[in-house]
Amino acid sequence: MLMRTDPFREFDRLAQQLLGTGTTSRPAVMPMDAWREGDVFRLEFDLPGIAADTLDIDVERNVLTIRAERPARNGDWEPLAAERPTGLFSRQLVLGDNIDLDRLEAHYEDGVLRLTVPVAERAKPRKIEVTRSNRDERALSS
Repeated sequence: MLMRTDPFREFDRLAQQLLGTGTTSRPAVMPMDAWREGDVFRLEFDLPGIAADTLDIDVERNVLTIRAERPARNGDWEPLAAERPTGLFSRQLVLGDNIDLDRLEAHYEDGVLRLTVPVAERAKPRKIEVTRSNRDERALSS
C-alpha cells in the first residue's frame, strides 16, 4: 500500500519537474531511441499507459509528428501519488532526404511505439560501372 508523502517533498519534486532544477533530471515525456540497422532506420518511443487509438502519426514533407494522449483520471478518487504526466503529448522529428517516408511502418505493443523507416533506394550505396571508349580498345589491340 502506498503511504501519503510529506507535502513539502511533493512540492520540491514538482518544482524540480517544472523548473528543471535539482540533481535528478526528469526523463523526456516521450523518450526515444533511434538507430540504423542495415537498410532501415528504427525508432522506439516509450508511451506506457497510452491507448493505441489515441496515437496519431503524421508525415508532412520530411517532418514526422507523433501525438498521443494519456487521459487524466475522472471520478471520485484521492491521489496518493501522481507522478505520471497526463494530457496530450507530441514529438516532432525532422528527417533527412535519404529515407522512404512512403514505406514507414508503425507498431505499438507493451507501451512501446516502434517505427521502421526504410532507406530510400536513391540513398543506398551503388556500384557505378566504368565503360571503356573505342579509342582505348584500339590502343590496346595495336
